[in-house]
Amino acid sequence: MRLSRYFLPVLKETPAEAQIVSHRYMLRAGMIKQQAAGIYSWLPLGFKVLRKIENIVHEEQQRAGHIPLLMPTLQPADLWRESGRYDDYGEEMLRIRDRHDRDMLYGPTNEEMITDIFRSHVSSYKDLPLTLYHIQWKFRDEIRPRFGVMRGREFYMKDGYNFDLTKEDALHAYNRHLVSYLRTYERMGLQAIPMRADSGPIGGDDTHEFLVLAETGESEVFYDSAVTDLTFGDREIDYDSVEQCQGVLEEFTSKYARTDETHDEALFNQIPEERRRVARGIEVGQIFYFGTKYSEAMGAEVQGPDGKKVPVHMGSHGIGVSRLLGAIIEASHDDKGIIWPEGVTPFHVGIVNLRQGDNETDAACEQLYKALTAAGLEPLYDDTNERAGGKFATMDLIGLPWRITVGPRGLKNGVVELTSRRTGDSEEMSLEAAIARVQEIYAPHMG
Repeated sequence: MRLSRYFLPVLKETPAEAQIVSHRYMLRAGMIKQQAAGIYSWLPLGFKVLRKIENIVHEEQQRAGHIPLLMPTLQPADLWRESGRYDDYGEEMLRIRDRHDRDMLYGPTNEEMITDIFRSHVSSYKDLPLTLYHIQWKFRDEIRPRFGVMRGREFYMKDGYNFDLTKEDALHAYNRHLVSYLRTYERMGLQAIPMRADSGPIGGDDTHEFLVLAETGESEVFYDSAVTDLTFGDREIDYDSVEQCQGVLEEFTSKYARTDETHDEALFNQIPEERRRVARGIEVGQIFYFGTKYSEAMGAEVQGPDGKKVPVHMGSHGIGVSRLLGAIIEASHDDKGIIWPEGVTPFHVGIVNLRQGDNETDAACEQLYKALTAAGLEPLYDDTNERAGGKFATMDLIGLPWRITVGPRGLKNGVVELTSRRTGDSEEMSLEAAIARVQEIYAPHMG
C-alpha cells in the first residue's frame, strides 16, 4: 500500500476521552472511531490488525479439529427462556422487540443457540465428539463502557462449544482448548497465563481465564512468578492424545495463578516469598466445562452405546478477538507509539522515502516496494511529501516492526537503512540485503 492512497487519519493530539495507552494509540493511529459509547467503527489500519488476529484464531481452532460456522447476532428470546437465563442475565443483555411483537436479543454469547443447532441435527453418540465455533460480533450493555475496545459494548469474539458423551471426553475438550489457546496467544507475541477463575453467568465448576499482565488490567491477579517462565514454543501436539493435552494442562496450571475472585491466601502463602506476585491482568480468553447444564434444560440428548438417551456434556470457550488489539498494545508500546509483534502487524515493513521526487530515491523505493510485494509481504510505502520527521513519527506511532529508510546520501554508498521498531537499532545494507533480511524475519509468520 502507498500511503498517498491509503486512509490513515492519524491525530497529533490525544483525545480527552482516552484514559489508557491502547485507547490513546488506537485513536491517534487512526485505527478506530467512536460512534457511540462503547461502539466503534474499525478504520482500515485497525481492521487489518483485527483480521490478522482473527485468522490466527481460525488457524489454531481448525488445527485442534474444531469446525467453524456462523450464527446470527440477533437471537430469539424463547431459546434463553428454555435455558432459564433470559431473566437471570441482567441489564447487560440488550432486549429487542421486532415488528411482530416477538422478543429478541442482541447476543452476548451463544450457548442456547448452539445447543438448539446441535439438538436439531445430532442424535447419536457416533457423531461425537464435536466442537463447533464461530467468530461474531457480540453486545453487552456495559453500564460504564471505557478503555476503548478493552471494555466496549459491541465486541468481536470467538466462541466455541464442545459436545461430548461423557465428562471425561468433555474434560479432554477443555484441555484441547487450553493447548490451542496457548499456541494462539504466543503466535500474537503475547504471554497469556491461564488462571483459575470464576465462571460467572456461564456456569460450571471448571474454568480458566487467560490473562496478559499489564498495569492497566481490570483484574487483580496473584501468581507464582515461575509461571512466567513457561512457553509453549513450536512443539507439536497430537490433539487427539488425552495424555499429551493433559500433560500441557498440568504443566501450565500446576503453579499458583488465580484471579481475585478465586484467590486463596493460604495457598498463596505456601509459595516461596520471593516468587509471590500480585499484579494486574487483562482477560483475553476463558474456557469453561459446565457439564449438562444446557443440554438437560434444552433436551440436547444423544442415544448412547446402550441405546439409552443421555444429555451431552458441554463446555464453552471464548477469545476476545477485538479486545486482543488493546491487550497487545498495552503489552507492547513505548512513548512514541505502538510496537506490533510480527505475527499481527498490519504491514510487514514501512518504506520511508526521504526525498520524494528525487529520481534515484523514488526508483530505489519502487524497487523495494515491488520486490517485497512479489515476495508475498505487505509494505507500507510513505510516498508523501511530508517532512522526514513527520514520516518517522507516523511510522513510530502506527508501530510497524521494521522500517527501511531510503535517502540520497545512503544511495550514494549503495545502502539503505533497516531499523527495528522494538530496539531502535539500525543497520545499513544494500537494497537486496534488506529485502532478503525482511523475508527472513517474516518466514516463520507466513504460514
